[in-house]
Amino acid sequence: MKLIICGLWHVHAEGYYMEAAKYADVIGVYEPNEQWRKAFSEKYNIPELLTVEDMIASGADAAIICTSTDTHADVIVPLAEAGIDIFAEKVLALTGEDCEKIEAALAKGNARFVISYPHKYSAGAQTVKKIVDSGELGKINYFRCRNAHNGSTGNWLPRHFYDAKECGGGAMIDLGAHGMYLSEWICGMPVSAKSAFTVACDREDVKALNPDGVEDNAVTIMQYENGCIAINETGFDSTGYPMTIEVCGEEGWVRYAGNSVQKWTSSTKEVASVSMEKELPSPLVQFCTDEILPGCGIQEAKKLTRLMEMAYANK
Repeated sequence: MKLIICGLWHVHAEGYYMEAAKYADVIGVYEPNEQWRKAFSEKYNIPELLTVEDMIASGADAAIICTSTDTHADVIVPLAEAGIDIFAEKVLALTGEDCEKIEAALAKGNARFVISYPHKYSAGAQTVKKIVDSGELGKINYFRCRNAHNGSTGNWLPRHFYDAKECGGGAMIDLGAHGMYLSEWICGMPVSAKSAFTVACDREDVKALNPDGVEDNAVTIMQYENGCIAINETGFDSTGYPMTIEVCGEEGWVRYAGNSVQKWTSSTKEVASVSMEKELPSPLVQFCTDEILPGCGIQEAKKLTRLMEMAYANK
């Protein structure tokens, strides 16, 4: 497979290149920022692509999309219509309207699509999902995910991750995306959502990077028709806290944190450690090997955008 890197805006772009190069022939890089593009081209000895037309004419079979979130539709639509398969960094787009345009373009070009939802395929999340689906917890009435890092307080996030226009928001739409797609995977789509967003980092050098005041500390609470509540916590101000997923039902609970899973059920009445399921290939590996698993397609991508629209509409 011949593959191109479309954009270097996202922090994962270089990592995606290094992983994809194990499976595919990376034949070029597109990036509107000339300095970023030239440096990447020279570092990895791949050609520069200056326009969308250059990408289409390159002979590429597929593209990894890492432009700013607000421009995803601008680059994906023409590439997909030209039959180029798409791997997209989350979030797919900032509006449902743009998601619909992308879906139509994929259909028109008969292009494959995968979105980067890596936590779905982790050993911890796979284990939680298997327990929930077994029914041993009974009717599910509570979900919680906390996924946070110290990108702000540690001052290692790039300046453009604080750009409200390019990102569409702050911590929730970036790092919080993982908790959002996991909540939909476990609980389905909510009927309503409310959020609390704050700027908690008080470092003066970081404040200077964030003139738009995008949130670095965030919680969204979602309500479901069946009475379930899901809580998605995220932020750029926490150091060392492990990725955590908790699910409670009428007959028990399961918790993943610190690379271990524990559960309690009314039948056993004791806390038990659970053997972890096997970690599955990442969405990027699935894309590059054409062994795509359920859960990272266009419909899931559209749902995440809808969840973010709900979270940001009520904050």
